[in-house]
Amino acid sequence: MPHLALYTFGVLKSPLADPAPLTSEFYEIGAAVYRKMSRQPGYLAHAETADGDRGELFEADWGAWGEFAVPAWYDKGRTVETTALAATLSLWTGLRPAFDAVYTGLHREALNRRYDWFERTGRPNYVFWWVPDGVTPTWQDGVSRLEHLHAHGAAPHAFTFHHSFTPDGTPVGIKEVGPKSGQVR
Repeated sequence: MPHLALYTFGVLKSPLADPAPLTSEFYEIGAAVYRKMSRQPGYLAHAETADGDRGELFEADWGAWGEFAVPAWYDKGRTVETTALAATLSLWTGLRPAFDAVYTGLHREALNRRYDWFERTGRPNYVFWWVPDGVTPTWQDGVSRLEHLHAHGAAPHAFTFHHSFTPDGTPVGIKEVGPKSGQVR
């Protein structure tokens, strides 16, 4: 059975290394969100560095998740001191579990504060796509699909909650997704 890949990308207002309270607050909330997400029904895995260091992105060993990549339009720093981005790559059993995890609880609270931390870029900040069972999506997969979504809109290849598709490419709304099962009715 296919799994749902989710790539998120945001440009932060200040570098991750910024000692300001807002940056440390973002880190603290982010760590708590990761812990909570990993216990959500339907959650399968997320990209983590081999050594567990979240401070280094571009030079880190991401194992099967591939080399870290960002969209071509990201124009801020790429060193530990200058990187000003937040990106995630995760796997889910389906749309409903991902929707429930993103739009409830602690993650929902963080979403409500996103403009405290992130710049408004006018570009999509997340993208979904289906992957065959046993396949680990890569950072480059996420970047190329986010860029495709921005350039061409939602399609079975790259989509959002509001313009979703089943694994076979049939358009589906989030309301049509079965309750917490990830199965389409």
